[in-house]
Amino acid sequence: MTTTTPVPDSRQRTAGRPSARAGRAGGQHRAGPLAHIVLGLAALASLFPLYWTLVAASTDSHAVVSSPPPMLPGGNLFKNLTYVWHNAGGRGMGVALLNSTLVAGAVTVSTVTFSVLAGFAFAKLRFRGMKVLLGLVLSTLAVPAQLSVVPLFILTKNLGLSNHLGALILPVLVTAFGVFFMRQFLSQALPTELLEAARVDGANSLRVIWHVVFPIARPAMAVLGMLTFVQSWNDFLWPIIVMNGSTNPTVQVALAGLGTGWSTDWSVITAGALMGTLPLLLVFALFGRHVVGGITQGAVKG
Repeated sequence: MTTTTPVPDSRQRTAGRPSARAGRAGGQHRAGPLAHIVLGLAALASLFPLYWTLVAASTDSHAVVSSPPPMLPGGNLFKNLTYVWHNAGGRGMGVALLNSTLVAGAVTVSTVTFSVLAGFAFAKLRFRGMKVLLGLVLSTLAVPAQLSVVPLFILTKNLGLSNHLGALILPVLVTAFGVFFMRQFLSQALPTELLEAARVDGANSLRVIWHVVFPIARPAMAVLGMLTFVQSWNDFLWPIIVMNGSTNPTVQVALAGLGTGWSTDWSVITAGALMGTLPLLLVFALFGRHVVGGITQGAVKG
């Protein structure tokens, strides 16, 4: 008597092995040649304005406005940067860079800190009038900043803060956008059970904020800090109103003074713009990884 061994079905043979398509779906996808070409062109298009600023800053004023314009750097970069360093803003670019660094740094630290505290309160605490207060905070986003210039100038003058760096810091210690941004992030990223566990362990409010809220909010703090620093660094309207551009300027006010005179030297202006952009590039190089990580924090769930 002969026995026959049943031949396993093809579906049974492959049931225990993960398919190649499933493995690719669970892992990382490889970019094709077209993706590399598109990303390379996008990177070149993004870097071209910075390269053109370098080219214009290294030539003279006649070469900048010539047709066709030069596409290779010249030999006047050090000369133009030296002129900007000693003449921008009346007292030189060094004073302007120091003022902008102090103002942008102080505004960034205060905005991020207070936004985390207020965002945590609106996201996880329950108190009377919370919705009304949150609505009032968000309603300020609809008010144009130009409408507050006149009353804010009168207030700073009465407080004796005219031509003082405090006039640039105090009005923006915290922003409605920062509060709303941190509130939305913490409402999803901070589990209520974690707060309850910290309370059970005997942690008071300060320990909860320092050991639980701040570590979880770190990615969003990096994003908000970068946005706040760039906005404060590039601010022009309020500093030129409340500050003296010849004795105590910021970077943007000092750059505006380079364009005055009988003729406009565009090579000097672009050299000043290049010098004013370098600190932003340095900040992004140091904290860009945290900013990208914070932006993609909620992109993948699980």
